[in-house]
Amino acid sequence: MAWYDEAIFYHIYPLGLTGAPKENSYGEPEHRLNTLLPWIAHIKNIGCNAIYIGPLFESVGHGYETTDYKKLDSRLGDNDDLKSFVKECHDNGIKVIFDGVFNHTGRDFFAFKDIKEKREASQYRDWYCNVNFGGNNEYNDGFSYDNWGGYNLLVKLNQRNPAVKDYICDVVRFWVSEFDVDGIRLDAADVLDFDFMKALRAVANEVKPDFWLMGEVIHGDYSRWVNEGTLHSVTNYQLHKALYSGHNDHNFFEIAHTVKRLYEMGGSSPNGFKLYNFVDNHDVERIYTKLSNKAHFAPVHILMYTLPGIPSLYYGSEFGIEGRKEKFSDASLRPALSFDDYKNAIEENSFTALIAALGRTRQQSKALSYGDYRELKLMNRQYAFSRNFEGECVVVTVNNDDSDFTMTLPCGNAPEYIGALSGQKVSAANGSICVNVKANSGDIWLPLTGDDAANAATPAPVELHVDDAAKNASVPAAEPVQTVSAPVSQNAAAQADDAPKAAPASVPAKETPVADAAYTEAFEKGKIAGLQEAIIAIMEKNGNVTDQMRKDVTDNVYHDSLINWIKSFR
Repeated sequence: MAWYDEAIFYHIYPLGLTGAPKENSYGEPEHRLNTLLPWIAHIKNIGCNAIYIGPLFESVGHGYETTDYKKLDSRLGDNDDLKSFVKECHDNGIKVIFDGVFNHTGRDFFAFKDIKEKREASQYRDWYCNVNFGGNNEYNDGFSYDNWGGYNLLVKLNQRNPAVKDYICDVVRFWVSEFDVDGIRLDAADVLDFDFMKALRAVANEVKPDFWLMGEVIHGDYSRWVNEGTLHSVTNYQLHKALYSGHNDHNFFEIAHTVKRLYEMGGSSPNGFKLYNFVDNHDVERIYTKLSNKAHFAPVHILMYTLPGIPSLYYGSEFGIEGRKEKFSDASLRPALSFDDYKNAIEENSFTALIAALGRTRQQSKALSYGDYRELKLMNRQYAFSRNFEGECVVVTVNNDDSDFTMTLPCGNAPEYIGALSGQKVSAANGSICVNVKANSGDIWLPLTGDDAANAATPAPVELHVDDAAKNASVPAAEPVQTVSAPVSQNAAAQADDAPKAAPASVPAKETPVADAAYTEAFEKGKIAGLQEAIIAIMEKNGNVTDQMRKDVTDNVYHDSLINWIKSFR
């Protein structure tokens, strides 16, 4: 068991959160990173015990065109500021990982500047891929080179060059010795050389116990990256897509089938394949913006915190803010926020209260970090599963319908269960519990045994009020104000025309022929949509995506063709 097995991440894009200028003047340090110190207590209070922060190091603009790997970006401060930030996090029991942008550098990086000055005589001419002194580019360098994503601003490093590999490995050692960092998120890991990643893993094993390597991977067989020789984890874009579209389409089959496929991809071992789960980040639209029904914020996050994997919350989303992708800018996804505007959010904002309750629940249950995954009930609008570990059985229920729904579900041996979000206690009978799942919501049913049952404090019910998000949104909320607190109904959702008939509680609904067909069809549609989204995401990283380009992608519904399209970006 390592610290990251029980991690709940808070993701910070520091240049955005601190309101740093879009371009770096390379002037005197501006100590904006220090403005993040008050956020550390908030991060701890909402139950997060790890921070992924970056990019951090000297760069030209958005942070991914690195100028100096060993110097904090001048717009954020100096190295002492970063040391202080990490120490303050550690003093509060919070681990910290940095963004490692090792696939490419900026044009102001010392090795590239040397090539511009000395050309063929530069000792760094082989530090980059395919430097051609017979070519040219839009900067009129008098030579050409490979870049990342079509941008000559991002010069692709030759990771197979031993000197480059040694240099980056020394950067990692420097980050540990200088800042005491606990891990690294590798940018663009899906295009990194595998031998290069193996070298990084060797350094990770060397520098610090449980030093964590997580990679940004959009699509593919995640087990190629997640194994004993390369990375500990990767970004779970497949689940990200399923979580929002599964709610927008009232299709829990897509989510459940994605989970099942990923679980099997990891050998059905909860301890060997823990992916980095998220519903939004600095590259994709905010989950509150993506959801057709804003009340689905609750079941989406219940699933993110309870499904196999490591949950990550993107800064500001705990307040229910919006962020929409724009044609030429990701600025709305990376806003500056003032801590004073949100310092009382846990008491005043029901979205934040929900996230805090989920954080507490995740921390108090080992089963949610280490437990296996067993599907208990699956319908288009209702979904239940259990996580089991060392005798602890936690049951999770979610409902994306506008009416309440009653479920009878198999459980563990505990005589009584309590809803972590509702505070409701239910007795177990004959190995089952009967629970009411609120409309557009859900709950996490924790076992109560022995003294726990007698002494358990009943948590205050957590109800989501969509108007709380409207008050705090960075752009106006699109949906009308509503409160998610529907009265108990007589299972109106069971008569919904798109809901497959449920099997008995002891048998997962997907095992019936009708559900199995729907299950497979939903997965195939979700798989194609996931590939299409991955292609568009890569294209958006590369530059402006026209309406015709989007149409070309969405009109392509052929699996092999889409796979080849993704491979063409590498």
